[in-house]
Amino acid sequence: MSYIAERRKEEKERRRADLIDAAEAVAAEVGIDAMTMDEVARKARLSRALLYVYFQDKPDLLFAICERGFANLRARFETAAQAPASGRAQIGSIGRAFVDFSREQPIYYDALAKFAMHSPATIEGDSHEHRCVLGGDQLHRIMVGCIERGVRDGSIRADAGPPGLVALTLWGYMLGIIQLATTKPAVIEHRGFDTTRLIDQALQLAAEALGPRGVDG
Repeated sequence: MSYIAERRKEEKERRRADLIDAAEAVAAEVGIDAMTMDEVARKARLSRALLYVYFQDKPDLLFAICERGFANLRARFETAAQAPASGRAQIGSIGRAFVDFSREQPIYYDALAKFAMHSPATIEGDSHEHRCVLGGDQLHRIMVGCIERGVRDGSIRADAGPPGLVALTLWGYMLGIIQLATTKPAVIEHRGFDTTRLIDQALQLAAEALGPRGVDG
């Protein structure tokens, strides 16, 4: 690649990153659902036409935000998986990391939650959407690795199910719990509890379900 071509590529990537930054800023102000391409263009101080040069439409831009979210969450999962603990403890740490992510990065979490409900018919290669799928695959592999480690070290019972299915079940379980804690805090308090206790209870139940029969924690 020539020097000029390389510089053009770098400039294009910087412009793309700036546009995603602008989209995240708008989403933080009005929410992902209310965000519009016009608002993003204004925030980035660029024309709407130029925005469409980089992103086909709003869903494509949301996939770009989601891609960043997956990268952020993957780093958290990797840290949890590297802890010198049993496989079951690592899975518990991953659950905590997911909760922290939802609280500390609400825009990314919202994008990931929406992506979890997305069912594409076809996905173009080398697209933001495709990279989101790959990001989800990476998270899944980290979880599967911890579950397999837990089965080997005896902290996760061998009959819990296929590691891939267990990982998928835990992912859906935590998505639901976090969504409940995020959207229904008043209802939880009406029942006499708070979101912290809900999260703790959910993680405890998951740990007990994975553990050997008759072993708690």
